[in-house]
Amino acid sequence: MTNTFKIFIVEDDEFYAKILSYHLSLNPDNEVEVFHSAKEVFNQLHKRPSLITLDYSLPDMNGNEALKRIKTQHPEIPVVIVSGQENISTAIQLLKEGAYDYIVKDEDAKERLWNVARNVKDNISLQNEITYLREEVEKKYEFGKIIKGNSPAIKQVFQMLEKASKTNITVSITGETGTGKELVAKAIHYNSPRNKKPFVAVNVTAIPNELIESELFGYEKGAFTGANNRRIGKFEEANGGTIFLDEIGEMDLNMQSKLLRVLQEKEITRVGGNGVVKIDVRVIVATHRDLAEEVRQKKFREDLYYRLLGLPIKVPPLRQRGNDIIMLAKFFVDEFSRENKLNKITISEEAQKKLMNYPFPGNVRELKATMELAGVMSDEKVIDAEHISFNSVNMLSDVIMEEMTLEAYTQQIIKHFLQKYDNNVVLVAQKLDIGKSTLYRMMKNGLM
Repeated sequence: MTNTFKIFIVEDDEFYAKILSYHLSLNPDNEVEVFHSAKEVFNQLHKRPSLITLDYSLPDMNGNEALKRIKTQHPEIPVVIVSGQENISTAIQLLKEGAYDYIVKDEDAKERLWNVARNVKDNISLQNEITYLREEVEKKYEFGKIIKGNSPAIKQVFQMLEKASKTNITVSITGETGTGKELVAKAIHYNSPRNKKPFVAVNVTAIPNELIESELFGYEKGAFTGANNRRIGKFEEANGGTIFLDEIGEMDLNMQSKLLRVLQEKEITRVGGNGVVKIDVRVIVATHRDLAEEVRQKKFREDLYYRLLGLPIKVPPLRQRGNDIIMLAKFFVDEFSRENKLNKITISEEAQKKLMNYPFPGNVRELKATMELAGVMSDEKVIDAEHISFNSVNMLSDVIMEEMTLEAYTQQIIKHFLQKYDNNVVLVAQKLDIGKSTLYRMMKNGLM
């Protein structure tokens, strides 16, 4: 890469051209070329200058015509008009035609032009930085980087990701907790044509039922107590990009009907408002539930189910991925060592056998936590079998070997499920068929 900033000066007054050229060349990063007619500069536009200063009164063409021609061929090149006349109406017209600025040939012209060049250079640097960061994000979410593995099960996922990324079809991701469903959604978005637009993730279970409509669709000022200003919702935030609705199976039936209308009409109405807002959003949903079974039990709308099904992608549990377990374990250990500035840590053969014989109910998330703990417990050189501890392995079996009260057993069981499902009270209450208030009370009283 080069820091050279190429400036074309188009000026028929040779003396004034030399003044501008000298002044702009004081910055060693500037490479200045001078032209005395429009025809001369047109023949050199293939060099793609960073900035053009254009005299309004040229011998072969006026500045307005020259500006239009430059902008037609290269609309991205900033063009500054330099004129001997201070004509406001002409300046306004030229700015409408796409001129970056209009500078009058007076004692301040050199300084103004210097500032314009600096501003254009800053804008280019900022744009380059944005482009670089976007490219880095896209690299980060290349399928092979975001999902580690060579197993047949994960290769099938890669094939589906390729198909999903080429179209705007709705994608439904299923898989157990901890398998990486949100990472799959991000991989689809950042490898799709929408990758320059927002990716907005919404965890349906994390939003109370009474707030989810305003969270998704926004609200108008005064819509309810506390709505002091208008707020746009997640769908508007994601406009042009992708919205990821995680745990869609937990959405109540009333909200399901409103979501269905949004997907059908491609428009939303903010809470407390009457006007509609058109949206262009790709939808990706995820769930650990069997939605088809939920439909049969009348817990999920059939019409919404078929609207969301789209391209189904099933993320396999870790126990079905064979040697991917060892590949991921090594990756997590290397990542842990790098983040903590440790020497490379290897995994012994016995430790690998122990990993392969464990079912990993918490999937990839559990493996990562297990390997980070093993890295701490090791001698910082080799992880042996004794360093690997599965906090959830046979947890319930171990519990009932002890003599405890029924209440203590209940507390241990609930604690196990809260850990398994990341303290998702709504989900645990459904799994164990107990009231949410009971769980909240136990947590409040320090029993969990």
